[in-house]
Amino acid sequence: MPSGTRYDSMQYNRCGRSGLKLPAVSLGLWHNFGGVDEQSVAREIVWSAFDRGVTHFDLANNYGPPPGSAEENFGNLLAADLGTHRDELIISTKAGYHMWEGPYGDWGSRKYLLASLDQSLERLGLDYVDIFYSHRPDPETPLEETMGAVATAVKQGKALYAGISNYKAAETREAAKLLKEMGCPLLIHQPRYSMFDRWVEEDGLLETLEEVGAGCIPFSPLAQGLLTDRYLNGIPEDSRIAKEHGFLQENQLTEETLERIRSLNALAGERGQSLAQMALAWVLRKSQVTTVLIGASSVEQLDQNLDCLDKLEFSEDEIGTIESVLD
Repeated sequence: MPSGTRYDSMQYNRCGRSGLKLPAVSLGLWHNFGGVDEQSVAREIVWSAFDRGVTHFDLANNYGPPPGSAEENFGNLLAADLGTHRDELIISTKAGYHMWEGPYGDWGSRKYLLASLDQSLERLGLDYVDIFYSHRPDPETPLEETMGAVATAVKQGKALYAGISNYKAAETREAAKLLKEMGCPLLIHQPRYSMFDRWVEEDGLLETLEEVGAGCIPFSPLAQGLLTDRYLNGIPEDSRIAKEHGFLQENQLTEETLERIRSLNALAGERGQSLAQMALAWVLRKSQVTTVLIGASSVEQLDQNLDCLDKLEFSEDEIGTIESVLD
């Protein structure tokens, strides 16, 4: 049974100009929930997140490894017990990366997107997801076709809201325009964003999202674990860099990067936070950001990251110090 106080301390933010509110911190199942991971731990993490007011669980067709296994495992959890709380949950999935052989198993065609969504729903054991994303723009498929497929998913009742991920500002503006014309407003955009990856600021994406009335849910806010204290004293054996199927590579951990991490870690300590908590709060300080997407490999890590909500404010001096470190 979930905690009776699960909604007492979580902050919920309105997503753009929609009627939907999302928790300030959402749980992503990109890592740690695939077929190679221990499912008893994954179950404990999901339930612990729900007990602390995390209502949004983010998936994609290719999450694993192997691809599809994260959706299948989350579907098993829904079938076992979490599904009795379906109306309290926001469940999202995406399509846009390689899933099966041949010309129809990748990118952004109508054929691929709608077939992929049907497969995702089967793995999840659901009639609908709350948010269905185009996971990345397809340079060879007209945007009208890709957005038309997303809108169709909503109109068929297989998704409640439309989302996009990894789209630049100009593409986002056009996608929002097309979806609005189709009677399916763009709810949310999921870009990569962290202290170490600020392309959304340089590209003007955040201002664009405010302009079109969409929310923002940044992924990789901890730069795949670089913005933590994990690598201050070498590379742990159980870290993402050490994992064969990880996305973080050892060559990213340069001495210059380590110096920045050490400086930021020192400032976080002065604020009474961990570096990860400060990095999450730094992303959440942006008014356009509805919720920040975290991963977790343990309940302890989950709890520590959720505690970022205890201190979200930054002084001008602190922001200035961070900017000088990142410059």
